[in-house]
Amino acid sequence: MFVVSAASSRYIFFVNRVFRRTKSLLRRDPEQFLKKVPGVIHVGANIGQERDLYEKHGLRTIWIEPIPEVYETLKANLQGYPRQIAFQYLITDQDDSEYTFHIANNNGASSSILELKLHRDIWPQIAYERTIILRSTTLESFLKRESINAFDYPALVMDTQGSELLMLKGAVKILNAFRFIKTEVADLESYAGCCQLRDIDLFLREHGFREIFRNKFAERPEGGN
Repeated sequence: MFVVSAASSRYIFFVNRVFRRTKSLLRRDPEQFLKKVPGVIHVGANIGQERDLYEKHGLRTIWIEPIPEVYETLKANLQGYPRQIAFQYLITDQDDSEYTFHIANNNGASSSILELKLHRDIWPQIAYERTIILRSTTLESFLKRESINAFDYPALVMDTQGSELLMLKGAVKILNAFRFIKTEVADLESYAGCCQLRDIDLFLREHGFREIFRNKFAERPEGGN
């Protein structure tokens, strides 16, 4: 499987050994993976900024967003997109665990279950303005609860602000449903205790994935991307 940055030049891309023949094509045009799948699961939806991109490719799309008011905006934004549906869940590696969820002041885009750390060196204007308590579920449990067949959505997109590895660990049993994975990840401690590039790379390699493309979109003056 692979991680791809189709929408916003913000992601790392990995490919499964089975689909290694697609590497050169995807390197030329990272959006190509959207032409090879019927659907996408996008975890960390925010307000659905990529909805027009997914609509352009005629994709069925599952959006997952944990913040109640952001979720309501997401639902409103998806009106007129009949193939796209939103759900309000916090996805981690645990079912029914309680988390203090930190809401960021950039319309929730940098919100996380983790405290900000070196993220502030790159975006000093970003801060947490409040917290809420949320209960989690795994991606596997979410799909079962909502009667969703993961094989209908062979592309997984993750943008959960440092908790992406937790989400993957909670989806081990269904990873083989995904042909493609796309994730945002840092090679520094952007959030306190967050997963980093080496962690994601090691985990996905252990499950048959290989990185094929990365696209840097921000860097820390003292080092790190």
